[in-house]
Amino acid sequence: MIGLKPAIPYEIIHQPLGVIKIQMNEELKKDTSFWVLIIIASILVVMFLLGQTLGLFNYDLAVSIGTQESVEEIGNVGIAFAKGFGFADTVLYIPLFVIGIIGLLKQKRWGKYSMFGGLAISVYWPLVHLYAIFIDKASITLHAEKYIYYPIILSLIVIYGLWGMKYLYKK
Repeated sequence: MIGLKPAIPYEIIHQPLGVIKIQMNEELKKDTSFWVLIIIASILVVMFLLGQTLGLFNYDLAVSIGTQESVEEIGNVGIAFAKGFGFADTVLYIPLFVIGIIGLLKQKRWGKYSMFGGLAISVYWPLVHLYAIFIDKASITLHAEKYIYYPIILSLIVIYGLWGMKYLYKK
């Protein structure tokens, strides 16, 4: 039928010599929601590089610029876990977002999958941190202002992750 779009956001194009090319259709074009997804992911990548990756190489510098917690706030075990999260974020989470951003800008299917993976992690880790900072206030003694803005920031990251996965799923 003329004028109907395929039900999937990809079109299979047969090329000479039996090569099949999969091309993304118009449905994941760069609308306002697309740019919100990309811009927030880009901001998160910068945040994670300054916090998580920097903390792997110079934890004291990360603490001094406010992207990691001090030993007084989270203890030595907390720092070990922070560095563990930093390592995992550096080798998996940040690359998923970077590959997702590039792939979505190039309208590649792998970009959608990579971004979806990064968004799923964006739902998981803030929930872990929210639970930890409120369940065990005796072990984690953050500065008072962090008990105000952490729940706000972490909740917004969870909402972004859920919204982004829903956005990509519908596309």
